[in-house]
Amino acid sequence: MRKFSVVLSAALLTAGLCAAQEIKEDFKPSTKNQPQQEYPQVNSQGYARFRIVAPDAKSVSVGLGLGGTHGGTDLVKDANGVWTGTTSAPLDEGFHYYHLTIDGGTFNDPGTNNYYGSTRWESGIEIPAHDADFYAERDVPHGFVQQVLFWSESTNMLKRAFVYTPPTYHSDKANVRYPVLYLQHGWGEDETAWMTQGHANLIMDNLIADGKIRPFIIVCTYGMTNEGFRPGGFGGGMRRPAGGAAPAGGRPAGGPAAEPQAPQGQRPQGQRPAGGGFGGFGSNAGFEKVLCDELVPYIDAHFRTIPNMENRAMAGLSMGGMETHSITLARPEMFGYYGLLSGGQYNPQEIGDSVKVKKIFMSCGSKEQPTAINNATAAMKEAGFDVMGYVSEGTAHEFLTWRRSLYQMAQFFWGIDTPAPQYKSSSSSNSWIFILCGVLVGFCLGFILKKRK
Repeated sequence: MRKFSVVLSAALLTAGLCAAQEIKEDFKPSTKNQPQQEYPQVNSQGYARFRIVAPDAKSVSVGLGLGGTHGGTDLVKDANGVWTGTTSAPLDEGFHYYHLTIDGGTFNDPGTNNYYGSTRWESGIEIPAHDADFYAERDVPHGFVQQVLFWSESTNMLKRAFVYTPPTYHSDKANVRYPVLYLQHGWGEDETAWMTQGHANLIMDNLIADGKIRPFIIVCTYGMTNEGFRPGGFGGGMRRPAGGAAPAGGRPAGGPAAEPQAPQGQRPQGQRPAGGGFGGFGSNAGFEKVLCDELVPYIDAHFRTIPNMENRAMAGLSMGGMETHSITLARPEMFGYYGLLSGGQYNPQEIGDSVKVKKIFMSCGSKEQPTAINNATAAMKEAGFDVMGYVSEGTAHEFLTWRRSLYQMAQFFWGIDTPAPQYKSSSSSNSWIFILCGVLVGFCLGFILKKRK
């Protein structure tokens, strides 16, 4: 028996060593690194390797995910004071936030660029995706991403938005106008997220170049999601759930107590949805006013939009999806297209009149709640809504899920096979009225002069 135990132990040790040796040594610098920086690195299997020079440090570890909630990797110090380490398992494909913990303090990796997440600038690493071509930097016509500043009367402060306009926006005729998608970030992030981490502009450029969508404008602004939160924390000292938001449809631990609920899918009688929901998590009536009453009019006044709900969409990831859910219900006159990306689901009872809503998109990663998405999609279709449900295979609550979702949603909302957007401006109608009035006045004057002769 003892001999068997020794043999078994040796076999297990050998298996463990073999498993460890299976990591391929084909590591390359992450595409998110600063120029000429070799680390962090990723290999073809999705492992990440880190290297930090900190000769006086006592401990160095890497925390992955928003707030470091995806677990960590402890680094090992060599004789030269250089700390290195490799993740114990491959990471999901796509973008991941991370930071360093050095002797108890939180720091960014000097080798990478910084990305706003966890209510602070975090380090970022990219695990190459097998389907990355749809957001790749390709030799195609590229659109424009510009920063705009607008004054918010409701908050008494200057606010910022990033606006994507299609490649032909400036070369098109002055009477060519475009639909608009208001696209929101998640908790801990800001208005930079979708164009930087999400590559929304590249996704649009490639879709347009491939002839898959009709061009439209995207607007990203800060959703006022982070007030009251500290970097790396969640509410009253609670750790934030992995991935940057509470599970879709759930209440975060330590969050406000949920209000009494009406039967599933129904609002309490007489209650109008406010600019937020989910048991207080994401409740943001202030942002509803900024978006609907200040930003949308500003964009319509300064860009060639089609300024009506039939050509205006709102969508968001995670907490941005929760905000989308509540704002679209609270202001149905504003948006005709709704999109929830890992941000819950709609149900027929809460929307009511399917004629007013043109299209609804709902998605999540296969490691999230795909059953909820599939069930909600089936229920909405049965009720007569034009709905698409999408599940990103092999991903969780992360940016590859949302990049893929935007790729699908853009084609569903304004695909090349959808009817061309129609716009009838009141000014053109007024012009015809003035012309007719002029003709009528001229006729009357001519008739009077003729009579006098």
